[in-house]
Amino acid sequence: MLDAVVIGAGVVGGLVARKLCEYGLSVAILEKEADVAMGATRANSAIVHAGYDAKEGTLKAKLNVRGSEMMEGVARELGVKYKRNGSIVVGFNDEDRKTLEGLLERGTKNGVNGLRILSRLELLMLEPNIGEGVTCALYAPTGAIVCPYELCMAAIGNAMDNGALLYLEYCVEKITESDGVYTVSSSDGRSISARYVINCAGVYSDEVASMVGDNSFSVKTRRGEYMLLDRECGSHVSATVFRCPSKMGKGVLVTPTVDGNLLIGPTAEDISDKEDTSTTAEGLARVRALASEQVSGIAFNKVITSFTGLRATGSTGDFIINSPKRGFINCAGIESPGLSASPAIAEYVLSLIEADGEKLTRREDFVPTRKPMHFFSELDTEGKNEVIREHPEYAHIICRCEGVSEGEILHAIRTNPKPTTLDGVKRRTRATMGRCQGGFCTPYIIDLLAAEMGVDYTEVTKSGGDSRINLGKTKG
Repeated sequence: MLDAVVIGAGVVGGLVARKLCEYGLSVAILEKEADVAMGATRANSAIVHAGYDAKEGTLKAKLNVRGSEMMEGVARELGVKYKRNGSIVVGFNDEDRKTLEGLLERGTKNGVNGLRILSRLELLMLEPNIGEGVTCALYAPTGAIVCPYELCMAAIGNAMDNGALLYLEYCVEKITESDGVYTVSSSDGRSISARYVINCAGVYSDEVASMVGDNSFSVKTRRGEYMLLDRECGSHVSATVFRCPSKMGKGVLVTPTVDGNLLIGPTAEDISDKEDTSTTAEGLARVRALASEQVSGIAFNKVITSFTGLRATGSTGDFIINSPKRGFINCAGIESPGLSASPAIAEYVLSLIEADGEKLTRREDFVPTRKPMHFFSELDTEGKNEVIREHPEYAHIICRCEGVSEGEILHAIRTNPKPTTLDGVKRRTRATMGRCQGGFCTPYIIDLLAAEMGVDYTEVTKSGGDSRINLGKTKG
């Protein structure tokens, strides 16, 4: 029997698992997909919000500000790219200015430092490409960007390196409890027992909660469509540029990414299908139209891909982090600013376990650091040559667009949490993320995966399940 089971291998589940390992609990992470970071963590805006938006006094507000303060240190420990680039919320008229002044007042109450209202002239000094109709803005210098799925993979990998277990394709079907022990059973007949269950199941968190009789909340799935532009567009803005928020969220943004691309989106549409990640012509047209108002001169002919992310919107209007019965903890309704708050959510969960009477002490042998997934690309020429002399496979470039070598792909395949799919390698190395979107490198990556896993080439999938890439052989 384990101490704790974490249901859901997104960024919140990953950081919770890591925190529990740090304090000596034996942990298993259960994920219904074929890899980690496959839900909301896979596709979101990648923003570390400053904390001016959430209503004062809410968990969203408290954990956003605390998580934002923690994120740089957590990213450094885990070898994850992080950049404090600042956030700007733009206004187009007097009504918007009143909204910005309200956000300034709220952010100040929430404890956000450095907030101020900018005139158009001041704004142009920061962002020369700001939209022609923008008259004013709220500037938050503590806003930042990070890679959400890289953070998730690093947190889970670090937890595994410190003893955590990861079970993929584990779709939770039933949870039973007897004498303080929970048994979590999967749809394929597997079961794991633990004293604590932490529900980090994203858009399915209400369904997981109902398995223990908690029907106190519901979760809606909110779809958001994005466009990603080529790296040559990444410097078009330096800060993250938002619109004034609405009841549907923070609206369309324009932001650089930590990998040098330009990201635009998302839309906000409530849907009933919890798996619908399709994009629409109407949605992408809306992203383009709104973004063009905020920022002038966006090179939409440089879009290299579009995608959709799904957000878990809770019925309470706040994060739902509670313990409806002893030993069971919900982390539900973790929509924006969930990524920003994730390190603080992990702390909060630990405090709930301590409040339950658990005596927790930090492990002396816990190793909080992890080698960066992109360590090779960050080396200077001499450093790369030194690695190549010992490991010649690092000299063989597989992905031309992103400059990813065979050595980097093999390193990723052999590092916790180990990928078994093409998209798993993509998220760890950026191979297939460039202009050609895998047109040249896909066959080579599949070959490497098949050889490492000891399976036939045709058994490697794009993202698990039925997402087969090769249906059969035409030769040999």
